[in-house]
Amino acid sequence: MDRHVQLRSFVLIADKGGFAAAAAVEGVTPVVMGRRLSALEDRLGVRLMHRSTRGLRLTEVGVEFLERCRSTLRDFDDLEHSIAASRRAVGGRLVVSAPAGFGRRHVAAHAPAFLAAYPQMQLTLQLTDSLVDLARERVDLAIRIGPVNDPNLVVARLAPNRRVVCGSPAYLAAHGVPQQPEELLRHNCLTLAAGGGQQRGWMFRRGDEEAAVQVSGTLSCSDGELLTEWMIAGLGLGWRSIWEVRPALAQGTLTSVLDDYAAGEYPIQAVYPAQRYVPAKVHAFIEHLRACYARPGYWDGTA
Repeated sequence: MDRHVQLRSFVLIADKGGFAAAAAVEGVTPVVMGRRLSALEDRLGVRLMHRSTRGLRLTEVGVEFLERCRSTLRDFDDLEHSIAASRRAVGGRLVVSAPAGFGRRHVAAHAPAFLAAYPQMQLTLQLTDSLVDLARERVDLAIRIGPVNDPNLVVARLAPNRRVVCGSPAYLAAHGVPQQPEELLRHNCLTLAAGGGQQRGWMFRRGDEEAAVQVSGTLSCSDGELLTEWMIAGLGLGWRSIWEVRPALAQGTLTSVLDDYAAGEYPIQAVYPAQRYVPAKVHAFIEHLRACYARPGYWDGTA
């Protein structure tokens, strides 16, 4: 039986003067209250109350123990209230990890407004295309693009996203437009280096199933923005998130191909360690980003 329950029950029995009155407060039977008191006495090895037909009476040890219980329970309640208040208050330092390119354009850009809304906050951004171990690096929140399968992380969806294969009009004119995913094996495919999330290959959907094509090419890098620049320069095809290439597609400097085979969504998501009490600062930053990304025209650059 929980020690906290036993202590509270003992104090309640003493204050109410009997099992029946204490049981009515707790919403249990008098027998249950009696068992709680007996369990506490057995654990301590002392008698706290004398029981008789005339009622209950504290023993000498019980009188002393009652005051200590009240003091302990007050401290416990104060601690709970303090923790609850700190969870509701948005303040302190928040460490956020995000992919470098996305973080610069779509996380760091919204930091000033967040800090203006929550002046008690301090924000640290870790912008890297490497997959960060949140617990080891003491990161409160990370932005991930695509599926997250770690059972130790809680996932909060921020915005939709998908990946497309695209290249410059000049490249496609010179090398042809692939009609099937397998034709990519004959193309120069620009890829992200290890840690960029493309180790399984480029994913495509056929009916209800997804399959990977292991592409290759003469250039790879760990920076998504550089990869997009190479694509625009006509150096090869790339498999990029729509948030990265939407402006280039709109301007005509890139053209998407194999759209009929595009794999499922690669949503933009926030992840944080699974824990019983999630700090208010984490929820606040997630909601701040959601609100920014949901503005009409945001991803088209017209917001």
